[in-house]
Amino acid sequence: MSNTENKTKVKVEDLNLWYGDNHALHNISVDLFENKITALIGPSGCGKSTFLRCVNRMNDLINSVRIDGEIIIDNKNIYDKDVDEVSVRKRVGMVFQQPNPFPKTIYDNVAYAPLKHGITKKGKECNELVESSLIKAGLWDEVKDKLGQPGTSLSGGQQQRLCIARTIAIKPEVILMDEPTSALDPISTEKIEALMLELKNDYTIVTVTHNMQQAARVADYTAFFHLGKLIEYDKTDIIFVNPGNKKTEDYITGRFG
Repeated sequence: MSNTENKTKVKVEDLNLWYGDNHALHNISVDLFENKITALIGPSGCGKSTFLRCVNRMNDLINSVRIDGEIIIDNKNIYDKDVDEVSVRKRVGMVFQQPNPFPKTIYDNVAYAPLKHGITKKGKECNELVESSLIKAGLWDEVKDKLGQPGTSLSGGQQQRLCIARTIAIKPEVILMDEPTSALDPISTEKIEALMLELKNDYTIVTVTHNMQQAARVADYTAFFHLGKLIEYDKTDIIFVNPGNKKTEDYITGRFG
């Protein structure tokens, strides 16, 4: 794939991952571009979420995992011995499939990590960070009068936007989204998609989706995974209109998966 106009934010080279004896990711090499949305598509169990979790070292939490290869963010391999995984997760935020607000107030959901990491101080500075994060997540107008209520009191779609606000609050550079709309209704899904398109102005976004239409609507680039291998990666319109690989075409046209 030729690419001249984009800056690489995350460079993955020869990434392999094993769960025990199970070789789950095979020699993945890919450049993820700055201020673009990259969608990872492919059948269930093909390695999309496993790959996504490599980018913020979430797989480190699983004892049986062994990882080989490099993931370079801004010229530094995040798997180098001198890199602390907590610092990686500050730069690479994650939004999960099921909205998972903390059992705290709406305000504290957003303020908790920035206060803990010393990104902000209690008081006016923190109030401004909470407000700006909720504005960026498209939620401020709906919650500004109930910041003291539990985050869990919100609707599913609002909870997911609260989780996005919480992610933004630690000022990451990359946002990973693991099927962020699969648990949501169509209206909430539309809001999150619109939000993703807005957020890419400030962040590099990598999203896993089972929804082909969603990938076609929001992603600049699409990567097709199958059986732990990256089969094809290109601009989204090329992948959907003129894929270079028969497997990609079969998956997109619904012949399997």
